[in-house]
Amino acid sequence: MQTLFDLLIEPFSYSFMQQGFLIVILLAIPSALLSCFLVLKGWSLMGDAISHSVLPGIVIAYMLAIPYAIGAFIAGITCAISTGYICDNSRLKEDTVMGIVFSSMFALGLVIMTKIESDVHLDRILFGDLLGTTWQDIGEVACISFIVSGFMIMKGKDLLLFVFDKQHAQAIGLPVRFLHYALLTVLSLTIVFSLKAVGMILVIALLIAPGSIAFLLSNNFMSMLKLSILISCSCSFLGVYISFYLDSAPAPTIIMIMSLLFIIVFIITSQTQKRRVAGNSRG
Repeated sequence: MQTLFDLLIEPFSYSFMQQGFLIVILLAIPSALLSCFLVLKGWSLMGDAISHSVLPGIVIAYMLAIPYAIGAFIAGITCAISTGYICDNSRLKEDTVMGIVFSSMFALGLVIMTKIESDVHLDRILFGDLLGTTWQDIGEVACISFIVSGFMIMKGKDLLLFVFDKQHAQAIGLPVRFLHYALLTVLSLTIVFSLKAVGMILVIALLIAPGSIAFLLSNNFMSMLKLSILISCSCSFLGVYISFYLDSAPAPTIIMIMSLLFIIVFIITSQTQKRRVAGNSRG
């Protein structure tokens, strides 16, 4: 007879679940670090844009029989550079340009998919195959996680100044253009190597939700970083764990947990702020 303890630890007895837990934690850490900078910079839509724009790169890579990651990375960088170029040479705002570029590239990818016979399925790109990852996938993600996290830690102070005050960063001699495109590059790397495992939808959530929730809860940047990592890792772990018992897909389950946490935090912080304002007005 299965005891309660056996039931609770059952997910850890399967190798595909162990791999699922490991890969989401590896993805959660760099995504959480990036999330803080993207939220503060106002680049949340950039992650959405790059994740959508990789579709034509994936399809073309399939046609050329080269690794998907190469085509996806080139497409993602093309989206980022195109957005920057159009913004610098027009009066359009950045969010408008991102919407135009990523929707155009995503549509191009869909058109190409309809014209060729391939095993590139849109569902795999949107939702990934978290429980079907291999140790090779985990190794690749671990390398990217190490590279991205290392860069964010080494260049954290420069990136923080760049995010908050670009003019001041330029005035004191920081390589602003390098920081701009380096941030876009590590963002593209994280998205590209996350797609196979967790899909486009979860990548967007990991790049937006943890930083947004941490921003509501903290008043300084270091606290925001720590909270973002904690939120990202715990929600990702719980999502995979709970999906085992619900017999649901892990990626949507993780997103629902993050969404629920955001709603709870938003309600609590908004009520606290209202009480503080009311107390100040009475005082």
